[in-house]
Formats: sequence, C-alpha cells, structure tokens
Amino acid sequence: MGQQQLLLIILGVLIVGVAVAVAITLFNDHLIEANRDNLQNDLALMATRAQEYYFRPLPMSGGGHSFVGVTADAAGMAKISSQEFADNEHGTFIVQTAGTTSLVILQAVGKVELPDGTFPTYNCRVRNRKYLTQRIN
Repeated sequence: MGQQQLLLIILGVLIVGVAVAVAITLFNDHLIEANRDNLQNDLALMATRAQEYYFRPLPMSGGGHSFVGVTADAAGMAKISSQEFADNEHGTFIVQTAGTTSLVILQAVGKVELPDGTFPTYNCRVRNRKYLTQRIN
C-alpha cells in the first residue's frame, strides 16, 4: 500500500474513534438529565402525597393539618409512599427532616453516577399549599 492509502486509513480510524467518544458522552449526558427529570417528577408526586396526608383528618389516618406523623423511619415514610416507590429505578427517596406542624423536607438521590462520582440529589420543602424543590448536586 502507498503512504496515501495508509494515511487515509489512519484518518478514518481517528474520525470513527472521535465519533464514538462523542456519542458515548452525549448518551451519558442524556442519562443524567433523564434521571434528574425523573427525580423531580417523583419528588413532586411525594410532595403531593404529603400534602394529602396533611389535609386528611386524624380519624382517617391523616395528619389533621400537620406533617408530624411523617417521620424519617419506615413507618413515617409509609404514610406518603409505598416501599416500592421509595426506592425505585430513578432513585432513593427519604424523609430528610421529620415533619413539623407546617413543614416536612424530603430528599431524593438518583441512581445515575455523575462524572465526579456523586449522584444527583434534590431536597423538597413541603408546606400545606406549596412545595419547593432544590437541586443539591
């Protein structure tokens, strides 16, 4: 083979290698963003369930205008979520700060590793009529 043909083969291999590297990077970025979106959606659902608990009367296994029953243990978490939902394919969800009369803080940790070795993390401050989701990592 001539030098020109070898040079073209090497150039072709380099172009294919760069294209594969870019594709892998784009795929990983998409996985991370999809995991972040799913965490936020699941946290919104949990916040809504916590608000439902807040407004449900005490005789109907509710909070009676309080988040106090939503605690950081399995029993407290069960009041707003099933065990299957609390640890699903998107992430792990916990009650970060046990409920008070007016506030409960939920936390979600994703399952897709970020480039720095950590995982996407969000906190959600839930009040009786609104909630605020904050990106931690």
